Amino acid sequence: MGAGTNGLANGAARVERAEDGTAVFRGTAYSPLRTTVALALWLGAIHFNAFLVLASLFLFPRRVAALVLATQLFFMFVPVSDKSRLGRRIARFITRYVIGYFPVTLHVEDYDAFDPTRAYDEDSCKQCGDIPTNVSLQKVFYTSFLRQIWTWLGLAPASRKSFYSYLGAGYSCIIVPGGVQEILHMDHDSEVAFLKSRKGFVKIAIEMGSPVVPVFAFGQLRIQMVETRWQVNCQDCQSNKIFSNHLLGQIGNSHPFCYTMHVVVGRPIEVVKNSHPTPDEINEVHKQFVVAMQELFEKYKTRTGYPDLQLRVL
Repeated sequence: MGAGTNGLANGAARVERAEDGTAVFRGTAYSPLRTTVALALWLGAIHFNAFLVLASLFLFPRRVAALVLATQLFFMFVPVSDKSRLGRRIARFITRYVIGYFPVTLHVEDYDAFDPTRAYDEDSCKQCGDIPTNVSLQKVFYTSFLRQIWTWLGLAPASRKSFYSYLGAGYSCIIVPGGVQEILHMDHDSEVAFLKSRKGFVKIAIEMGSPVVPVFAFGQLRIQMVETRWQVNCQDCQSNKIFSNHLLGQIGNSHPFCYTMHVVVGRPIEVVKNSHPTPDEINEVHKQFVVAMQELFEKYKTRTGYPDLQLRVL
């Protein structure tokens, strides 16, 4: 879709079938140099922008600083196409080698239940896909270089307009309904799914006639941790409509720890298309989704190495 090719379907994974019929795709592509470059492209744009700003203020001559800042402004507003040939090649490179870093293993509960000609509303506790369109904070798309990379990777602004546009065009969309709220409630002993009050994605799915698919990522707590003091900061910022969080990875920054990620994809929950769904219809599908998410978690937590992990649905 937006990114062109998913790393798991890009020659970077081997496919197996579990005894219960689950399709298992194991990320295998790994090269120390290429994986490091892929991670830098994926996560390094913010750091690169910060370096350029600081260097322009304190190191570069005025003319060079002005040129650098002008270049950043240019890349903030220049149109970006998710169909760019160069962008697709970069996206394929990133998805191919990033999944081998952790590595990522994808478990699809019922692979044959998915119709490649249909669009799906895939709702996850962690954003982990690259072939469907991922929806993210709109602020991302005002950050030079980052907006180019993430657009090529298939991300789109998290707005109703984006949902309607992409689902209507036949794209599948991956969202994280909990958003910042899940960060506020994260701890090291349990997983959190902030879902009870998140029903907008269900309404849109019904309006567009797109099945809803539960997705869960085991291992997300290990690859990045949130410090308690930053959770408080995040809560304060959220009350003022400002997003600020501090995910700690290796060497104290956003570089993720190297732990295996298991992304499990449940069965599609079919919906009856209705351009004006009633609250009862929305609540019924939402209830099915929450139950399906809990069942998916319980079914796969042991086989993915987390037998004692608990899921809190808030």
